[in-house]
Amino acid sequence: MSIETHNQIVSFIWSIADVCLRDVYVRGKYRDVILPMVVLRRLDSLLEKTHQEVLEEYHYQINELKYIQPIAEDLCMVSGYNFYNTSKWTLKELARTAGNSKQILVENFQEYLDGFSDNVKEIINCFKLRDKIQHLADKERLLLTIQMFTSPDINLSTEERENSEGRTLAPLTNLGMGYVFEELIRKFNEENNEEAGEHFTPREVIQLMTNLAILPVRNEIPPVIQIYDPACGTGGMLTESQNFVAKIKSDTKVVLYGKEINDETYAICKSDMIIKGDSPKYIRSGSTLATDEFGGTTFNFMLSNPPYGKNWNADVPSIKEGREIIDPRFKVSLPDYWGNEEVMDATPRTSDGQLLFLMEMVSKMKSISKVTPLGSRIASVHNGSSLFTGDAGSGESNIRRYIIENDLLEAIVQLPNNIFYNTGITTYIWLLSNNKKPQNRGKVILIDASEQYATLRKNLGQKNCELRQEHIDRITEAYLTMESIEPENEGDLAAQVFNNSDFGYYKITIDRPDRRRVQFTPEAIAALRYDRRLEEVMRVVHRELGDVVFTKDLAKHKKEIEDICLVNEFELTKRESNRLLSPKLWLQGKELYAVACELMEKMGTAVSYDFNAFQKQFDKVWKQLETPVQVIKLNASNKKAILDAISVYDEKGEKVVKRIEKLRGTKLAKLLEQCKCTLEELPHYGYYPTGKEGEFITYETCSDLRDYENIPLKEEVLTYYLREVKPYVDEAWISIDNARIGYEISFNKYFYRHQSLRSLQEVSQDILEIEQASDGLIRKILNF
Repeated sequence: MSIETHNQIVSFIWSIADVCLRDVYVRGKYRDVILPMVVLRRLDSLLEKTHQEVLEEYHYQINELKYIQPIAEDLCMVSGYNFYNTSKWTLKELARTAGNSKQILVENFQEYLDGFSDNVKEIINCFKLRDKIQHLADKERLLLTIQMFTSPDINLSTEERENSEGRTLAPLTNLGMGYVFEELIRKFNEENNEEAGEHFTPREVIQLMTNLAILPVRNEIPPVIQIYDPACGTGGMLTESQNFVAKIKSDTKVVLYGKEINDETYAICKSDMIIKGDSPKYIRSGSTLATDEFGGTTFNFMLSNPPYGKNWNADVPSIKEGREIIDPRFKVSLPDYWGNEEVMDATPRTSDGQLLFLMEMVSKMKSISKVTPLGSRIASVHNGSSLFTGDAGSGESNIRRYIIENDLLEAIVQLPNNIFYNTGITTYIWLLSNNKKPQNRGKVILIDASEQYATLRKNLGQKNCELRQEHIDRITEAYLTMESIEPENEGDLAAQVFNNSDFGYYKITIDRPDRRRVQFTPEAIAALRYDRRLEEVMRVVHRELGDVVFTKDLAKHKKEIEDICLVNEFELTKRESNRLLSPKLWLQGKELYAVACELMEKMGTAVSYDFNAFQKQFDKVWKQLETPVQVIKLNASNKKAILDAISVYDEKGEKVVKRIEKLRGTKLAKLLEQCKCTLEELPHYGYYPTGKEGEFITYETCSDLRDYENIPLKEEVLTYYLREVKPYVDEAWISIDNARIGYEISFNKYFYRHQSLRSLQEVSQDILEIEQASDGLIRKILNF
């Protein structure tokens, strides 16, 4: 098909939208009618030649053979396609026989739609075309729409036709029809760009992705390959990758797989497959995350642009039961800090599920064998959060760690900003392979292509730039070369090659001893009357109602308490409100306060900086308490509550001893193994020798002084600590029990480009120019 023919067809269909749908639909909704009508007219024109034979076969099966349902395979064989229509109508016949009754036209149209095979009826239902037919009829536009689509001036058939002026119109091949349909999708999406980015990826981005995913193995592609997109949208990734394979290896059979949750875009994708002559058998509708549609199936190539910031709360019940992961796609086996294999959570926070789509693709990679020596290759678009969101041990970090430690990550390409229709944020293409070339194993190349673009003359939504062929070639060459590139000029492409371990780190907790000043004061123990979580509201209620709150008659004051909360704008949950009205809660505080008062009377109000000595005295007095209690228990929890109330951190205080540890033999050996240190190095891990053999002091930690260090995997934890921590905080130690391994990738750190400050002369010149426009005011201020 020539470019001229292509443009003529697209322009004619575009004109149908303007003529038939103006004032009936807002412009952004034109595609809701035009796209399904294009599909119908294409299928209708293909079936025209065998329409009578299909009807004969259908009636033979129903009337002669008495089948309840016709055999679809036989009807497809007669039609010559993987779809058919058993109604007496065609679109031309509907237009020719339409009378003045719009309701009869609607009924005939509905009968025509009902005659299609199930695969086409599914598309019609997803497009919700039946509702639109009635709406068009009500607005007197249905007949006009049918007439324009069956006009002799547009040829959507595979045979030559004459137009109204007697000129020959060229036939439209499946490939040509595919191009027309894709162009219409693109134009409608650009017209409606505020939502286009949800399911439409710019074609030049897809072209780059197919280049990067397929070109490196162009000579290894087998005779039959499977390509999968778990968030296929309108099918652009699948179509472009299929076309790319056809260009470089035309004899390869490509089987396309995809899944899409949005009904309309699913219908568009499936329509595109049908009108191009491809089988839509493996294009499925539904949530990819909730259902493992293609479980057990693996694919040669996977390309996707999953939604960014997609909340996957609705899919949680299918993936998790409580905290347990029940979907094997989203849990991974990784060694912990000490090398012990552990099954870990590979689910990100529920506010952003894009990494789940990546794990879905990873779970469907082909294992390397004699049958599948190529393995699998993945190209997936993500925003920046996939690179660094999530701390060590989080689901996001575990996903990155699993991919990198299993040597699956081959490259990440940073794209220019504002290259997508509905977002201006920075985006990245991740490239994964489970069959890297020997020289690339254990390595990852990061490519900064953020300056590789050409500016558009007119913005399309937020898209203000595009990749041209020279940009795509430049990025592809950098990827294939797999070598670092230092930019010589501003705007040049940059690339750096890293070892896998460069992205990993140990997250280590650094603790410091608690030092306390302790003193009984009336103000300190007064807070014990109130629950810590409701202290503010309880103080106000107590102030307003007095000691009546500490009686069993609290329920009588429910309305007063509710009014106090309302006036003071306390927003309480139902559970908090119930607790606030609980006499038991108030009586617990009253009794605990009474106990503290007795302790203060017996121990005095002197200040102590030795919490350890104070606690010994406190324990003795505690055992001799005389204050009667009925609601609370004199247990360790309430003892701690009082001590916490009367003590605060003070650097002048003595270290608070946690316990004296006795470590000998096997127990000591296990500790040394856990800390990966010698006996002499144990103090760096919080175990301080007392001078007696096998005896060590450990101290309580101060949570407010706790810190964390991210230590590169290539460095020993103790070496880093001795260099970066010990010289500055001598009494700190490593709490190795909480050691975690994390991975993150920081493009800003690796590709930081320093921009020099302007010279003083340039700044002065700017000031003077502004001064000239302000009638000399700045000249007077600066005393020039």
